[in-house]
Parts: sequence; C-alpha cells; structure tokens
Amino acid sequence: MKFSTRTTYGLRAVLAFATQYGKGAILLKDVAEQQFLPINYLEQLMVPLRKAGIVSAKRGSSGGYTLTADPATVTVADVILALEGPLQLVEGPMHLVACEADAACCGLTHVCALKELFINAGQLLADYFQGVTLADLVARQQTIEEAARTVNDYSI
Repeated sequence: MKFSTRTTYGLRAVLAFATQYGKGAILLKDVAEQQFLPINYLEQLMVPLRKAGIVSAKRGSSGGYTLTADPATVTVADVILALEGPLQLVEGPMHLVACEADAACCGLTHVCALKELFINAGQLLADYFQGVTLADLVARQQTIEEAARTVNDYSI
C-alpha cells in the first residue's frame, strides 16, 4: 500500500498544527516553509481537513489555521479518512468496505480466499492508525529533534 502526497503532506501539516496546539493560529505559508511543502497544494488540502472538522481557519491579522481538538483525541486514521476516504488495500472493485459488507463487489466473494486476507490486513492497518494520535506524533517528533540536537563531544 502506498499513500499519496495528499496524505503525507496533509499529515505533515496537521502535525505542525498539533505541535502549536493551544498557542494560536499558524499561517499556512509558515507551515509550507517549515515543512518544505508547496503552499498551493497545502491550501487544497485544508478544504477536506476543514470539512472533516480537523482544522479550522481564522481570518484577520491573528488568522491562520488551528487544530480544532486536543491532539490526543485526533488520530492518524481521522486525517487519512479526511484526505483519502475509506482505506483501500487493493485497487478495483474488491476493496475493504465492499468486502466487509459482503457485497458482490467482484462477484467472487463467496469463493474468494483473498477476501479474508484483505479484510484482516485492512483491519490491522486501520486499528494501528486509529491507535496513533497526533499527540503521539508530537512526542515522537520532539524526541527526534532532541536526539538531533544532542552532539557527542569526545574532545579531551
């Protein structure tokens, strides 16, 4: 499975909002510069994220974007769903949602060994992303940044 730039860029932007949660709005141009992302593309990503209630926009001199809820309550799965829609492990007519509903998605669900495989794998992936919050990512980011700042000095 491969996520599009829509998801990776969206997660990077939302992570930037999560790191600043409670500190006021952030200008999208600042996020674009900080994350090395194209501003025009980020603007497009804000539309589904706003519709999903993950971010909100504020106009004016103190305007920008903010995360609408505590990062501990927003999961990676929430962001992926807002940006990509339901999780699909395979292209074409047989996808996770249709197979779970036991729909005649490909006409072979009654004799398909792959159905259970994709349902179980999809559920594991969905559970994993549902179990990772933006607060978890913020903590991980801080750990990574601290490690990068730590320089071993072996001088005598």
